Amino acid sequence: MPQILIDHSPGLDFDVLGFAKEVHQLVPEVIGARTDDCKTLVRPAAQHLVGDGATTDAVVFVEIKILAGRSAEARSTLTARVTELLRGYVRVPAEFCVEVTELDRETYVFVHHSGR
Repeated sequence: MPQILIDHSPGLDFDVLGFAKEVHQLVPEVIGARTDDCKTLVRPAAQHLVGDGATTDAVVFVEIKILAGRSAEARSTLTARVTELLRGYVRVPAEFCVEVTELDRETYVFVHHSGR
């Protein structure tokens, strides 16, 4: 935990794994989670549409799911820092959305399955 989901427009050429690695380093600094606990999925979209389709701007959505209990200030700081980091990686016109969401400690389950 944290779970990081990166959705982006098809064909967007940026070092998404480099970005993810930097986010993994940033998370402990801001919210105190361990780097080894960060897990990221990158999901390039098959298609995307902005507004009426007149713009060809790329789209990047980053969602960081963390266990509930961090302050609003810490979550806001993480959002701002990840957004700034993303600006350094995406070098074409794009629209970003970065969101930090909380997982309910009472209902969240994580399993490390051994494959048996």
